[in-house]
Amino acid sequence: MIKVVQAFDREFIDELPEDDAASLEAKLQLAHTRFKDRKGWLAPYRRAEILSNLAELMRGRHEALALQISREGGKPLMDARVEVSRAIDGVHCAIDVLRSQAGHEIPMSLTAASARRRAWTISEPIGVVAGVSAFNHPLNLIVHQVAPAIATGCPIIIKPATMTPLSCVEFVRMVHEAGMPDGWVQTLLTTDRALAEALVVDPRVAFFSFIGSARVGWSLRSKLAPGTRCALEHGGVAPAIINQDVDVDAIVEPLVKGGYYHAGQVCVSVQRIYVHADIMESFVERFTKQVAKLNVGDPTSPTTEVGPLITPAEADRVESWINEALAVGTRLSGGGRLSNTTLMPSVLIDPPRDSKVATMEAFGPLTCVFPFQTLDEAIAQANSLPFAFQSSIFTRDLAHALHAAERLDASAVMINDHTAFRTDWMPFAGRHASGYGVGGIPYTAHEMTASKMIVFKY
Repeated sequence: MIKVVQAFDREFIDELPEDDAASLEAKLQLAHTRFKDRKGWLAPYRRAEILSNLAELMRGRHEALALQISREGGKPLMDARVEVSRAIDGVHCAIDVLRSQAGHEIPMSLTAASARRRAWTISEPIGVVAGVSAFNHPLNLIVHQVAPAIATGCPIIIKPATMTPLSCVEFVRMVHEAGMPDGWVQTLLTTDRALAEALVVDPRVAFFSFIGSARVGWSLRSKLAPGTRCALEHGGVAPAIINQDVDVDAIVEPLVKGGYYHAGQVCVSVQRIYVHADIMESFVERFTKQVAKLNVGDPTSPTTEVGPLITPAEADRVESWINEALAVGTRLSGGGRLSNTTLMPSVLIDPPRDSKVATMEAFGPLTCVFPFQTLDEAIAQANSLPFAFQSSIFTRDLAHALHAAERLDASAVMINDHTAFRTDWMPFAGRHASGYGVGGIPYTAHEMTASKMIVFKY
């Protein structure tokens, strides 16, 4: 059995039965059978109808879903409510995929050999999808993997994080309540890594969707069966550059939100802040003051802004990284421990550039602030790690904004916004060690399709 506890106080919530090898085989066989039976594929209008019904069911259970996210994942209720709203909108994004993604005409009669022919492409479901998800957005990440599979007509077996399975189980239950026939959307509930790996590397799987740690993601990718495509979403050590021309008071709030949202447990959370030396002290004073005002505690309280880390072990790890930086003279604002899972937000001022807090994804409530003299120096520092996901620059100077946007090694550059900005229909992808392939609901849907060309001779 998988025991599920509240992230904040470790109180018991529920327990769920685990799948075994026989159960996995039955699910894989059923999903494979659904895909191979082309006559039984769900028509696009039927998929759209199921997704529409699903969105209505989710809307009717909005508050219950938010509270469940808050309890099992530790996300503050105010943010959990936003996650549910985004998840509902994500289902609607998947419906839009059905209305917008299509094949195209291939020109013919350009040579004598191609005369008297018409050619076009159509998009078909790629096959069985294996999804492995993360704990930090236990409903919306599931939507990002399952909803595109429904839209494209792919059977999917989704494995949620073992710390936060309840949101996934409830979502899949609603998928079936919305009218989805048996075998198209299934869960794999297991704490057995070998069993999870058996799902991913099975040759019946055509597409592998992974959201989680780089270590696990790259390892699984190396073991995929021939022909299996994949998309991996890992994380980064996201940099934000603060130019000397900014209104410091105006930028502090978005940076605090970007750095401490969900206690920093976000793959594009602001972690490295590079501030022009001319405004360094002014920025640090205002930024640390705003961070100190954050309401930390029980995530189910409607006023909490920063909740716990997902486990006591994660809190121990982040605390040890902070202590390592302090041991070599790093200046600290904030910090401390509220409970065995909950850390008070920390701001580390100019820690060593080779320290863990400056070079590795913290996934905790901390940011690092560094001074710089020139914009190119800040860009070089931002680009110095093997991670490249989303980055940002705050400036009033258009030339500086465009200069940074073109030179930052990132899949997305936010100008005058924090690195954690995201909408569910935009492309979302890590470069280098930060990931492989492209996320975002319409982009994931594209990854889950295969193009077929049809040539008609007349």
